[in-house]
Parts: sequence; structure tokens; C-alpha cells
Amino acid sequence: MKLALLAGTQSGCGKTTIMLALLQYLKAQQHKIVSFKSGPDFLDPLWHQAVTGCLSYNIDTRMIGAQHSKQIIAEQAKTAEFALIEGVMGLFDGRSGVGESGSSAELAKALNTPVFLVIDAKGMSGSIVPMVSGFTAYAQKRGVRIAGVIANRVGSAHHAGLLREVLQQHKQPPLIAWMEKNAPLLPERHLGLVQPSEVSLPDLLPFLHIEVKDLMAFFSDSIALGNEAHHLIDNEIGDTYPAVESKHLLKNKKIAVAKDAACCFIYPANLDFLQQQGAEVMFFSPIAGDVIPENAEALWLPGGYPELFAECLARSKSWPSLRAFAESGKPVLAECGGAMLLGKDLVDHSGKQWPMANILPYRSRMQTKLSSLGYRDEASGIRGHEFHHSVRESEQVLEPCFQVGRGDVGIRYKNLRASYIHWYFASAPEVISEWLGANG
Repeated sequence: MKLALLAGTQSGCGKTTIMLALLQYLKAQQHKIVSFKSGPDFLDPLWHQAVTGCLSYNIDTRMIGAQHSKQIIAEQAKTAEFALIEGVMGLFDGRSGVGESGSSAELAKALNTPVFLVIDAKGMSGSIVPMVSGFTAYAQKRGVRIAGVIANRVGSAHHAGLLREVLQQHKQPPLIAWMEKNAPLLPERHLGLVQPSEVSLPDLLPFLHIEVKDLMAFFSDSIALGNEAHHLIDNEIGDTYPAVESKHLLKNKKIAVAKDAACCFIYPANLDFLQQQGAEVMFFSPIAGDVIPENAEALWLPGGYPELFAECLARSKSWPSLRAFAESGKPVLAECGGAMLLGKDLVDHSGKQWPMANILPYRSRMQTKLSSLGYRDEASGIRGHEFHHSVRESEQVLEPCFQVGRGDVGIRYKNLRASYIHWYFASAPEVISEWLGANG
């Protein structure tokens, strides 16, 4: 399988649009392709999947770790010829905003994969040279290779020709592709892109122009990954932990998982983890008013967009079974939007108040600005991240359930744990299994 990482100079330069266009191009060429997303984003992978028809997994050097990222790539490589990774923010932007830890560059180095650099070329010709040369030189010093440039928002074929020629003249990485300035834009909302299920996937191919005879030659040399990831470079880069093993920590454990448009922020790797550890996963929909399966022994409420479906959720017939489940003392893990379901009510962006399950004594209120963003580390070793526009309001002192140096400490009630943090299960298998009632 051949591999490449698509990175940008900064957020908003058009990475995701270019990513989808390249996936459409590779698919049109009848290639077997898989995709990945650097960082914790939930929405970009859903758009990848809309093009490829395959699950798109998150990988990074921070929350997921270099070794587990390699393991994920190796598993997906079994059925693919090419893999394309979409970067996060700018190429060198890391978790702290100033360092490179957790950045796309660090991931590219860990995987020894070439980078395609996306540049917003609107109103630019010769000025592309210092930008590309600066990124290229900076990358080389850090063991990262920029193999080619992809220009976004290009005005015309003549404009593209100017960019191509000036890069050649100054012996910079070549212009391998460009996107017209009038290409369709993907719709966004407060947490990023809308879900692909809400809109039609645009056909981007008419707006994408490949500048080289063999784009595939710009991917990494073929990597025979086989069944393991040891063929990938073994340098210990970034925060890492061992590749995940199937220890059957949740053998025969029946776990109910909320999954619908309101609870859609689910890492495919988290579901894989539950199944690898022997759990039986049973889905239900709060929007549809599904009752929690009677034989469920644990419950996971992932995040999503409850604020967009608050009116429907206010009438949900799921709440009595959810209250009974929580009161029974069975394990409940609620993340972000899933935790919002457990409060007494939810105040949406318009200020309208909607009743929720009323298990925990707080109100969730949507804000117009970002409330919290960043990676999170719990004292037990499990990792996750926060990204939300709501706040939790309560007149009572609530028992915390997590020890985090920064971020939401959550709420503990009986055997229920709720917080704004989205956890990455494989970062601490024993911990997450214990939270979900692991078999002694």
C-alpha cells in the first residue's frame, strides 16, 4: 500500500475539500483506497467515508499514539492500494499551539510518509515561492518531506501555470494539483462541517486538475504492511503506548450504545475495541425513542448534536429506561452530548428550553462561542479530548469522577460517569473496561 499525508499551511486553506476531491479522483481511477484523519475530529472522517464507502479512522501521535496509529494503518492496508491521511490545522500546529507535539508533521515523521502541502493561492503567484520554500526547509530540518504542492482557489489555468513555473524556476516541490476557486464549499456549523447525511456530497472532480502524469508516484514507496505495523518506521515519536491487544477484558459483556444523529461522535476504533475485548454491542436510538435493551449490562452515550434534535429528544420514550438503568447501579459512560442528555434540560441556541432525561441535576446551555477545546489526560492514564459550545449549570455541588490537570472533571452518580470528554478507549484498555463493568 502507498501512503501520503495531505497537510495545510493553516486551518481554512481547503484541506478537507482537496481531500475529498483527491479521494473522488482515486476512486474514479478504480483504485482501492482508504483514508485517515490526523487528530480527534469526528466530522471529517464521515465525509471521507461518504466518498470511499469505507470507515475512516483517526490517527495521531498524541491521543492515539504512534504505535496504535501504525496498527490501525496496517489493519486497513490489507484491502487497499492507496491511503491518504488528512492533516489537522497547519502542518506544524501541535496540541499546545506553539509546539509540534501531536502535529501533522510529527505524524508524517512517525510514519515516514511524504506530505502534500495545500496552499490557498488566491491572489498569489510568485509569493508562493517563499511560502513553499519556508515550509520545505523547516520540514527537512525535522525529518519531514514535502513531496508536492496542491494549490486551492486558483483563478484559471493561466494562474495555475504561473504557480507551476515559478515553483520549477526556484527548484521547489512541484505543483501536483490545483482546485478552481469556484469549487463547491462544504457547509459548516459550530462544531465544524455538517454531517454528510444532511446534504448531498458535491462532485468536486470537475474542479480538480492534476498537474502530473502519475500522481500515484508521489505517494510513499510501497509499504508491505502485512498483518503487522512493524514495517513502518519504529522511531518512538510523540506520546505513545503499546499496540492494543485482545485481552477479552469485556468478554460476553452486553453493552448498549446510543447511535443516531444526536449521538454520532463515535470513533470506529472505539467500537473495534469493544468487540476486540469480547463485548456484544447493541445499538439504540434516543431520537427514535428506543428502549435500552433489557439484557444490557453497561451503557455508553457518545457525543453528537443533541441541541439540533432537542425538540424530538424532549419527547423521547428512551428516558424512563435510561433512568431505570442509571438508578440500578449498572455502568453508564456519557460523553459530551451524551452527558447533556442526562441533565434536567437543554437550552438551545435560540434560548428555548427542552426537558431531557432528568437523571442529573444540571442544565446544559448552548453558547455562541467555543467553551473548551483540547486534549485531556486522566490520572488513570486514559486519554481523550474536549470540543464543545455548551456549558453545564447546576446549583448543587456535584461529585467529580475524573482527575484531569485541565478540562472537565465530570460528574459521578452511583456507577454513572458523565463529562464533556470524548475518551479514546485503546489508550487505557483496563481503565475503560473497568468503567464499563469489566468481568472480574
